[in-house]
Amino acid sequence: MYGATLYRQYEIEWKELQRYTRTTKRNNFFELIYVVAGTGVQTVNKNRFTYRKGNLFLLTPQDEYSFVIDTTTTFFFLRFNELYVKDNISKDKDIVKQVEYILQNASHRPGCILKNKVDKPFIAMLVESILNEQTNQQLYYNRISEQIINTIITIVARNIALKLPKNINESTGEPILEMLNYIQQNIFEPKNLKAQKLSQHFNISPTYLGRYFKKQTGDTLQNYIVNYKMRLVETRLLHSAMRINEIAYEFNFTDESHLNRAFKKYKGMNPSDFRRINSFPM
Repeated sequence: MYGATLYRQYEIEWKELQRYTRTTKRNNFFELIYVVAGTGVQTVNKNRFTYRKGNLFLLTPQDEYSFVIDTTTTFFFLRFNELYVKDNISKDKDIVKQVEYILQNASHRPGCILKNKVDKPFIAMLVESILNEQTNQQLYYNRISEQIINTIITIVARNIALKLPKNINESTGEPILEMLNYIQQNIFEPKNLKAQKLSQHFNISPTYLGRYFKKQTGDTLQNYIVNYKMRLVETRLLHSAMRINEIAYEFNFTDESHLNRAFKKYKGMNPSDFRRINSFPM
């Protein structure tokens, strides 16, 4: 499936595979992939991750991915579009907006998205419940399946939100979410992240911008931008074969030394040492 389109609001699929030959790119939907059994390597946007039973991956419409299967793997696929989120997750528009924002920014957090330990067995139970409903097809099975899907998507949003600024919660207003979204979309364009540009874009006074951001997120604007960029650098180091100077160029550092200084301040070691200590062989 390449550039696929989802014509229904959602669809589910189980597959036991020994080889994965399909590559997806720029679909019009989100895709949750749960590993019921098996091991191997997932590649997302040229970043590699080992997978095993119990891993859950979220792919956004912008992602390109594939799997290299080591042992026979059973995958559970849940595909859904934004319309499904708007119509089914909640009648509360603010919550819908938050879930949409979190899902859209998940492309920057590749790998297994289950960070909350208590959610891992919960997801396993929910996936098994959908399988039972779809297999037995008793009265109201589709309606029950949709309720389970809603719960899974909400749990996914909760786990992704664990990496959002500490003050972001269910009551956070839409403007700051739009600002965070803008920052993440423009992280490779430093000129768009200057205070003056942000002030103009969001029609906020430059003198008030910093106070507003700190009040809403619990973090300073500059610190959030730097830490977000460093998390992306960390992903490149752990899950890609990019050279340090290539990463420095991608993220608009002056040179490799500039990246080394910034990363050492962030992680307490230079990028090369971090990669050597933490990454698995490519």
